[in-house]
Amino acid sequence: MKLSARDAPGFIARPDVSRSGMLIFGADAMKVAARRKALTDALIGPDGVDEMRFDRMTGADLRSEPARLLDAIKAQGFFPGQRAVLVEEATDGLAKTFSAALDEWQQGDAFIIATAGQLTARSALRKLFEGAPNALALALYDDPPGRAEIEAAIASAGLTNVPTPAFDALSAMGRTLGPGDFAQLLEKIALYKLNDPEPLTVAEVEGLAPQTADAAIDDLIAAVANGAVPKVGVAMMRLAGQGANPTTLCIGATRHFRTLHMAAAMGGGRPEEALGRMRPPVFGPRRDAMAAQIRAWGPARLEAALSALIDTDLQLRSASRAPALSLLERAFIRVAMMRPRG
Repeated sequence: MKLSARDAPGFIARPDVSRSGMLIFGADAMKVAARRKALTDALIGPDGVDEMRFDRMTGADLRSEPARLLDAIKAQGFFPGQRAVLVEEATDGLAKTFSAALDEWQQGDAFIIATAGQLTARSALRKLFEGAPNALALALYDDPPGRAEIEAAIASAGLTNVPTPAFDALSAMGRTLGPGDFAQLLEKIALYKLNDPEPLTVAEVEGLAPQTADAAIDDLIAAVANGAVPKVGVAMMRLAGQGANPTTLCIGATRHFRTLHMAAAMGGGRPEEALGRMRPPVFGPRRDAMAAQIRAWGPARLEAALSALIDTDLQLRSASRAPALSLLERAFIRVAMMRPRG
């Protein structure tokens, strides 16, 4: 049967071993690996603490020796506790092998974990696990993780004192970072907060978040939005030395000003409240800085700045022979000078 994304975190945290097994599949190998590890840890202990109750094989192993799967499922261990068998890189060609194993499975046999890449609705392996009355199939898509998944990840990392603002900040990062990067961030935060009784804060979350070349782009966009004309040239020189793409920089600035404009157009409250209602929401020091920018610019000037950036983007994508970085720098300076002084 199918296991929904909503029910998956609960089942993976507390597997029902009266089930024969689960197929986990999806295009994102990192997501598949993360779910597989969480399920394995729940069955035999963290990080495979009891390898004596665990048997790992690949799809290639089964193609050359199909009987190996059933042998591993039925094998009797020397130590008590739930046993598990993992088959990685499973394919449709192994559907009959898995079908025989599911038919022969009995209560007390090893739990089957199969992982695969993207499988279509016509996939024989997918149809087998979805149609089996005692097995499960979990499809992982590129959608950002839901609240239940993020809550499960936070709990798995050992974080307990996470108030709503910090949770919202982590949720926003969980929707933008890859599964591996988000897991590493949670591990880093858990280590940082070890033996710290104080609640996790938004500033701590943002301070521990991965720092990449995007930070330099953020500095440039902040200089434009804050009207800091001298800083625009310095930031542009730094990014030019890093080989930044002018169109990418323009898209980033356009996205920032579009967010400011949308929040300013919402009305009916403070800019901070409007930014909090955005999807994804804006939190912490970044929200405060953007709220100040909204107040300084006002809707009319933000609309003019957005129009100028869109025109520049069109020029960068055209067949013009004008130096792209110089064209963009002049546009950023013109936009920065639109912000009222004082």
